[in-house]
Amino acid sequence: METPQPGSGSHGKRDGQKVSRLSIVVPLLNEDGNVPLLVGAVRDALPQDDSWELILVDDGSTDATPAEIRRAVEQDPRIRSVMLARNYGQSTAMQAGFDVAAGDIVVTMDGDMQNDPRDIPLLVATLEEGEYDLVAGYRMDRKDALLSRRAPSWVANRLIRFATGVPVRDNGCSLKAYRRDLLERVRLYSDMHRFIPALAAGTTGARITEIPVRHHPRRLGQSKYGITRVVKVLADLMTIKLLRSFRLRPMLALGGGALAALAIGACFAILAVVPMLTDPTYSPSVVFTGSALMWLALSVFLLMTGLIAEFVVQDYQTEVRGHTVLAREYVP
Repeated sequence: METPQPGSGSHGKRDGQKVSRLSIVVPLLNEDGNVPLLVGAVRDALPQDDSWELILVDDGSTDATPAEIRRAVEQDPRIRSVMLARNYGQSTAMQAGFDVAAGDIVVTMDGDMQNDPRDIPLLVATLEEGEYDLVAGYRMDRKDALLSRRAPSWVANRLIRFATGVPVRDNGCSLKAYRRDLLERVRLYSDMHRFIPALAAGTTGARITEIPVRHHPRRLGQSKYGITRVVKVLADLMTIKLLRSFRLRPMLALGGGALAALAIGACFAILAVVPMLTDPTYSPSVVFTGSALMWLALSVFLLMTGLIAEFVVQDYQTEVRGHTVLAREYVP
């Protein structure tokens, strides 16, 4: 993975680099025709000074996207690049951009020119004026195909809202603004980028709001999304649900499983023992006895695993983070 190397100082600032107030992170995969358009649109939408930086993350493109990114970097010192060694996926590409971003506010957007950079100032203003931690855009009058894009998105958004309880109407919209300290508490992998609001609300108590943003039809390149996205969402949604519910209390999940296994084992034990007590000629059932022992062993295993997990979580909270709660401010 070829990345700019962060130097000393906060926010991944490189030696001699001025810290920008705003960082825009854009993951790109085979978007060579859109890179020049994207760069030009960002320049037009933001002030003509060095208060911002644009971080273009190439996610293992096989077309001329890396060359277009390098050309943009050479032409404008406010543009930085991260070239991943292979295709890791959008979430990992975003995280690579977060790791080198220097701004106190970070905005993400897609590189297909369907998001509009003119919405960036409104996102940033809403983040600052409302004292929010995350401002999510939701696409008005969406310009995508019904069956392959809008229908799966409709299903996914409702599943996410139902499972997480976070009322964000358009989790798939990449156009979002974040405070730096929020991103430092969230780590992306798999396809977790669409779950950032749920992760942020569940693990850091983030203050979240939504605003409508523009959406344009794709004019160049090919979409990387499809109806198979729903399967990925379901798998990641299960992970998010478990993280939100049991991240700091693993014994609640594992202990519940241990009790369930104990109850099932007790039922099999009763089925194995009661006939022996009521009928002296009854031959012990190997099936019931073996099943009882298996479920009882599973119960002990889950219980011990839960205890170990509790020790690990508590050790991490006290030694690595130093405390177990997050506070917005302290008044002496």
